[in-house]
Amino acid sequence: MTDFILHERLARGSADLGRHGICRVMLKNQAHFPWILLVPEVAAEVKDLHQLSEEDYLIVCASIRYFSQWMEDHLPIEKINVAAIGNQVPQLHIHIVGRRHDDIAWPGVVWSCNEKQSYADDEWILLQEKLRAAINGNTSC
Repeated sequence: MTDFILHERLARGSADLGRHGICRVMLKNQAHFPWILLVPEVAAEVKDLHQLSEEDYLIVCASIRYFSQWMEDHLPIEKINVAAIGNQVPQLHIHIVGRRHDDIAWPGVVWSCNEKQSYADDEWILLQEKLRAAINGNTSC
């Protein structure tokens, strides 16, 4: 889609890692939880998953499954939370968040956690490299 514009709030504090399927893949710089955002590149009036065409819905779900599995296989997490809430940012986007029983927000939701912690520079770069490799089909990282 040529007129796709990423909402500023989704871009803030995130690295744009490229595309998977029809989704822009973003990594939030929040070291307390591994946090991927998938932003389907669809018309602005599409605000919720059920509004996607059947084909686009299946493509987005495949990306959700792909990155959820990647997290499970490559990161020290116990649970994966997936949500498409959009109460504050109307652009359709899906959160994929890795959780652990000892994370700062457990057992609550990550949105209520006001403590932010950026990744150390080397860790931030390494995680981005691993996810870019996954986007390009090299999941052995």
